[in-house]
Amino acid sequence: MTNLISKIRFLPITIFAAVLMLTVKIGNIWEGVDVMMNGSISVSDAVAQEKPKEKPQPKQPAAAAKPATAKPSTIQLEEGSQPAPGSSGGDDGRMAGDPSQAGLLSKDPTLLTQAEIDLLQKLAERRDVLDGRAKELDMRVALMKAAETRIDKKIRELKAIERTIENLLAAHDQEQQKKTDKMVKIYQNMKPKDAARIFQELEINTLMLVVEKMSERKLAPIMAKMNPKKATEITVELSRLRQLPSPGDEDGGG
Repeated sequence: MTNLISKIRFLPITIFAAVLMLTVKIGNIWEGVDVMMNGSISVSDAVAQEKPKEKPQPKQPAAAAKPATAKPSTIQLEEGSQPAPGSSGGDDGRMAGDPSQAGLLSKDPTLLTQAEIDLLQKLAERRDVLDGRAKELDMRVALMKAAETRIDKKIRELKAIERTIENLLAAHDQEQQKKTDKMVKIYQNMKPKDAARIFQELEINTLMLVVEKMSERKLAPIMAKMNPKKATEITVELSRLRQLPSPGDEDGGG
C-alpha cells in the first residue's frame, strides 16, 4: 500500500518532468530551425550550449516552450558568444552585405584579417606614391607655365624692339629721302657747268643717289660738261640700276 501511494505521488512528478524536457527539446528544435532559416548556425550552436545550463522552472512550463525570438546577431553581441568554426563563411557574407556591419568593419580594425590589413597598407602606400607623383606633376606644370610666361614676355619685348627698329629705319629712310630730294632740287637749279664740276668730285655711290632722282632733261646738260670718263661711269651705273627689278616687281613675280 505504501509503495502504491509512493508510485502515485511520483508519477505526476515524472510526467511533469518528461513534459518539461519534451518542451525544452521542442523549443531547441524550433530554435534550430529558426536559426537555419536566418543563416546563423553559429548563434544556434551557442544558444543550444547555453540552454542545458538553465534550471528548469516547474511553475512556468509554458514560458519554456516559447522559442527564442531574438535576432541571432543581437544574441551573439549581447551574450558575447563566439561563432562556431564552421559558421565564419556565413557571418562574413552577411556582414559584407549589411551596410551596418560593413561600417563596423571599417571603424573597428580589430575585425579585419591580416590579408585585409596588408591590402589596406599597400593601398595607403600606393596612394602616397600617387600623391607624390601628382605633386611633382603640379610642380612641373607650374614651372612650364612660368617658363611660358617668361618666353611670352621675351617675345613681346623682341617684337617691341623690332617695331622700334622698323620705325627708326623708316624714319631714317624718310629723312634720307628728304635730303636726297633737296640735293636733287639744288643741282637741278644750278648751272650745268657748276653742277658738272661738283659731280666730278663726288664718289660714285653718293653721286648715283642724286643722279638717279634727276630728270633726263636736267641731267643731260650736266653730263655734257663732265669728264668723259666720269660721264661714262655714270651711264653704266644708271643702266645697271634700271635693269634691276624693283622690290614691288619681285613680290608680284613671286
